[in-house]
Amino acid sequence: MEISHLDYKHCEVFTVVGRVDSFSAPRLAQALADSTSQNRFNLILDLGKVDYVSSAGLRVLIDVQKTCKYTGRGEIVLVGVPKRIFETLELAGFVSLFKFFDDLTTAVAHF
Repeated sequence: MEISHLDYKHCEVFTVVGRVDSFSAPRLAQALADSTSQNRFNLILDLGKVDYVSSAGLRVLIDVQKTCKYTGRGEIVLVGVPKRIFETLELAGFVSLFKFFDDLTTAVAHF
């Protein structure tokens, strides 16, 4: 898994490529925690090039979403979610917990 990070004025964008599994999920969790520890709670995850998310990856998404929303100042939004990943989120009952955008420009404008 590869993670790249862009810092915008009102949000941060994380682009994830590859598999988010039990091996790589801790790296994603750390990258997101680095932002929330700096009081940056408007996060965008571009998952357009992710081909697999395990339960460990889902746990990271939920944990960080709870952290962001608990502050009352932010949230994680998901961009470019492949159909297969969306179906996984749907089966887990997580679709209602996130906002989804087709493109990065619209997601950044959300904040």
